[in-house]
Amino acid sequence: MQNKETDCKFVLCPVCGNKTQTMIQENTEMKNFPLYCPKCKKETIINVQDMKITFAVSK
Repeated sequence: MQNKETDCKFVLCPVCGNKTQTMIQENTEMKNFPLYCPKCKKETIINVQDMKITFAVSK
C-alpha cells in the first residue's frame, strides 16, 4: 500500500514474506525493533533506515 502524500509501505515478514501490521515512511528509523508476524507467529528483530529493512545483529 502506498500513499500519495508520503511514501508509506507495510513491512513484510522476513520469515514468510507476508504483510505485517507495521507501516514505515521515508523518514522512519528503527533500531532493534521487534517485528511480529500475525500469520507465522514469529518475532524478528529488525532495523529500518531510509526505507531499507535489515536484520538486527546481536552482539
